[in-house]
Amino acid sequence: MRGISVVIITHNERHNIAECLVGVKWADEVVIVDGGSNDGTVEIARNLGARVIIAPDWPGFGRQKNRALDLAQGEWVLSIDADERVTPALAAEIQSAVQRADAPDAFSLPRLSSYCGQFMRHGGWYPDRVIRVFRRGKARFSDDIVHESVQVLGTVGQLQCDLLHISYRSLDDVLEKMNRYSSAGAQKLAARGRQSGLATALGKSLWAFFRTYVLRRGFLDGRLGFVLACSVAHETWYRYLKLWLGQRSNTEQELRR
Repeated sequence: MRGISVVIITHNERHNIAECLVGVKWADEVVIVDGGSNDGTVEIARNLGARVIIAPDWPGFGRQKNRALDLAQGEWVLSIDADERVTPALAAEIQSAVQRADAPDAFSLPRLSSYCGQFMRHGGWYPDRVIRVFRRGKARFSDDIVHESVQVLGTVGQLQCDLLHISYRSLDDVLEKMNRYSSAGAQKLAARGRQSGLATALGKSLWAFFRTYVLRRGFLDGRLGFVLACSVAHETWYRYLKLWLGQRSNTEQELRR
């Protein structure tokens, strides 16, 4: 099939999926791989015309997205998350770009993310370019369990319209994702053979705050810029703390043997 396939992975995204799918209704097909939602996500998606495949075993973000990619049939693929929104301007730009005779193999686009109701344009959060549009067969996702990336075999161009990211709706959302992402991040670091300790965790978290709030001018986003920098520091602290505690536990178990 020629045209554009949209691929999405979901798990309990009832509050996101309808608005997400409305933004890509122009696509030739929408493929969703769902991780076993029990909140009505699947029913909503199917009612809006998406092809949904259930895959409850969780291999990590990268591998789950590759599952969705393998099911796509379009010549071009647009990969988005359920909490991302394709604006009419971005949709028009994508459709025009892939029709060009000299189109590259992939396109990056700027992502504008919100934090507790405010779109953040500083602190390293914008333009936050991500590769999301690519020729099928020319790109794959890395196997990372979190913070996966698109690996392109070919040329990459740039789009200019923003992809909106409704990333953290509330402080409760921030805390829940902080716990989940710090655990996955610690696991990722451990798999790479990284070491940690209390001093490392403290130093990394302080640096994360300084980089976000000062070097990347997070202070220009006002009070929430400060809160965001604190959140980044806390997630970093817990990531390296969990790495250290995991290594400490493994060492103790080795000594008992």
